[in-house]
Amino acid sequence: MSDLADAIAARYRGPTTRGFVRGKLKRDPVVPALLALPPFGVVLDLGCGRGQLGLALLLAGHATTVTGLDLDAGKIERATAAAGELPARFAIADLASAPLPTCDTALVIDVLVQMAPAAQDALLARLVAAAPRRIIIRAFDPDRGWRSAVGLAVDRLRRRLGGDLGLAGTVAPRPIAVLRAPLDAAGYAVSVTPCWAGTPLPNVLLVAERP
Repeated sequence: MSDLADAIAARYRGPTTRGFVRGKLKRDPVVPALLALPPFGVVLDLGCGRGQLGLALLLAGHATTVTGLDLDAGKIERATAAAGELPARFAIADLASAPLPTCDTALVIDVLVQMAPAAQDALLARLVAAAPRRIIIRAFDPDRGWRSAVGLAVDRLRRRLGGDLGLAGTVAPRPIAVLRAPLDAAGYAVSVTPCWAGTPLPNVLLVAERP
């Protein structure tokens, strides 16, 4: 994992961005969790940020192509520059309304908690309608006791420090049963597992697959 993180970080310009990307890939438990799953094929990464996760999947041979969408133009610019010759495309998009390209696997990592409940429901409905083979969501579980309290404090502090949308941003965790309901109703087989290894956060990974 360390070699992969270093190789991807080297693709980015500037020591600050390279340090962020390297640290994120080395310490974020979602990376080994995703690489432990069967290959993803054509990937749609919603809320892709700087694109490091999609590039990791490509370089690890876990994805054939990646399309990343994010509202932050600066992050999309960095992702595009880092992708270089890799089969990855990154575009500015508002996930509340943007069309969803066809894919085999849709990733929704740490996105829903940043959207208002109605927007979460709308995005999940559009994902289900797009009918990818697999939908993978990392979600903030509000029912994990002290972990949930720590997670809320961290997210609110990030807003105050200007992270993502700053004070204009949303912190709206919802019960996991609510998030998985449309996936269950659409016939996906859904598993929910902790995704917080090495952190005090309440993140869980929902993996929804077509039978």
